[in-house]
Amino acid sequence: MPIPVRRMRFTTWRSLATAAVAALMAAFLAPTAAHGAPRESAPVYSYENAIRESVWVDTGLDGDSDGKKDRVAVDIVRPRELARQGRKIPVIMDASPYYSCCGRGNESQKKTYDANGHVVQMPLFYDNYFVPRGYAFVGVDLAGTNRSDGCVDVGGRSDIQSAKAVVDWLNGRAKAYTTRTGAATAKATWTNGRTGMIGKSWDGTIANGVAATGVKGLKTIVPISAISSWYDYYFAQGAPLYDSGPDWLANYVDSSDARTKCAAVQRKLVDEAPRTGDWTSLWTERDYVKDAAKVKASVFLVHGMQDLNVRTKNFGQWWNALAKNGVERKIWLSQTGHVDPFDFRRTAWVDTLHRWFDHELLGYDNGIDDEPMADIERHPDQWATSTVWPPRTTEAATLRPATGAQPGVGALGLRRNPGTETFTDNPLLSETDWAANIDRPTPDKAGFATKPLTRALRLSGSSKVTVTATPTTSTAHLSAVLVDLGPDTIRDYAGSGEGIATLTDRTCWGPSTTGDSSCYKVTRPTRADVGYTVLSRGWADLGNYASGQGVPLTPGRAYTITLDLAATDHVVPKGHRLALIVAGTDKDLIDPPSSTPTLTLDLSRTSARVPLVGGADAFARATAGSTAAPAASVLEGVGDPRAALRVPGESR
Repeated sequence: MPIPVRRMRFTTWRSLATAAVAALMAAFLAPTAAHGAPRESAPVYSYENAIRESVWVDTGLDGDSDGKKDRVAVDIVRPRELARQGRKIPVIMDASPYYSCCGRGNESQKKTYDANGHVVQMPLFYDNYFVPRGYAFVGVDLAGTNRSDGCVDVGGRSDIQSAKAVVDWLNGRAKAYTTRTGAATAKATWTNGRTGMIGKSWDGTIANGVAATGVKGLKTIVPISAISSWYDYYFAQGAPLYDSGPDWLANYVDSSDARTKCAAVQRKLVDEAPRTGDWTSLWTERDYVKDAAKVKASVFLVHGMQDLNVRTKNFGQWWNALAKNGVERKIWLSQTGHVDPFDFRRTAWVDTLHRWFDHELLGYDNGIDDEPMADIERHPDQWATSTVWPPRTTEAATLRPATGAQPGVGALGLRRNPGTETFTDNPLLSETDWAANIDRPTPDKAGFATKPLTRALRLSGSSKVTVTATPTTSTAHLSAVLVDLGPDTIRDYAGSGEGIATLTDRTCWGPSTTGDSSCYKVTRPTRADVGYTVLSRGWADLGNYASGQGVPLTPGRAYTITLDLAATDHVVPKGHRLALIVAGTDKDLIDPPSSTPTLTLDLSRTSARVPLVGGADAFARATAGSTAAPAASVLEGVGDPRAALRVPGESR
């Protein structure tokens, strides 16, 4: 059954005094509104003349062990007119490790500064667009990066405290200074403390982590392609997703100053993140899902359903935990990979984000809370909505494999079946090879497909695949893949732009200055005509069958493990087939085991729990009266998955 959800509404800040507050907001922040409460903030303040300043917030930590409390750099852009009038304003904040090393956005913008050290270019459009509308924008350098003290600890206490301390300062609970080393203090007297955090990938991950502390004053977060548990960024139930750990990532973004002081932190990132995939206390500290009950901020979540960098298990488990704890939320799911919505649905994104912040930070009753909870991309640039997500009629259906006329080419239905299938791990092949040859017997996979559907089936949420397998060696990795078999046109998520192409024309989103343009290159979808679509994936080390600690396997013994598949929302059309593939190493998406096992599946103890709108009854209706499957052929798909990036935040 789907987790119950409640309709989005204002937080407790909206009380019987809403009308009075809205009237004040109308007078202060939207002077163009002639009558009644405003519904939209207007660009009535000068961006060119905005106040640009920097402070250094005391985090209360000494991560670099230099005997002094770490200070993190906070660059601020805010309307000068409101400051002169003494009016307090809300804050939009992006806390990032990338402002100097790597850049933000599709054009890799970095912060730039004038001779006085004040920010000239703030990456992305947020300041250009929202400062004229009465917001302050704040860009925070995480500890150990750019102009901040301390050490990068990749999602741990230092990373999260870097941003949480700023929220505390904005609400009068922390201390800041006008310089990195001086004693002169700075107070945030210009803000009402109401803060919204936004960011893609690592930046959005920090927003998740800060929200999970329950910090007061954080009213909303907008995590884009963000991590909810760092273990699930690096491993899938013991199977390594990358050929390095968090130490490599810390070194990638560390400032030169941090590299000279942070050897102890780097050593901890090596010692407590073993490449065995064992769960350690390091991963517990970086698991925000366990603290979802502390989240008081609303959440507007965005993720690409084909994101193979921050894989979609991260958004699925976070969303489910937020739902369980009654957090107000909204979601966009695209067909892209690791791509910002500014680059796949720009106009609608800016408009929706504008209304979201107006609603959550200014308290404007603009109706966004009455709109559908979910927007889902069905085809390139074609979107559908759901009142709630997953839909209330979604139920898990248990689908079971059966042998077919040829080895490894079986059926998928509702009845438990006897029999076995055998395959041999081939680390040179991937999910695209398995799916392309779903109707042909190959030694590297076991495939099971329905006959062509007589009705469409919608999968919405996260699946689980339980496998009982007997290995021939002491190590074995497993992959489970759900596939839509049938012709379609989708975004080419495996291409270099992960579903988008960047053009030369630009569109502008707010005023510009000489040093900070609001104009960004236009993008368009890149499309692929395919004969199949991989819609969900999951991986595991079979040695993790019993717990979060891997153990050597006994050859010839049967083991049962349940693989967590990535969350998705996908409609398998009438005439298409739904398939389950079980195989070994998914090339370039997980690392291979130390041996090359052959595995025998016990089909009577292998199944997939798939979230279907309408549940098992919908599956039964969609497969009733099915005709014979088409003749075996090699199906076309997107290109092979590229070797996964080790840097959350960068595109391929």
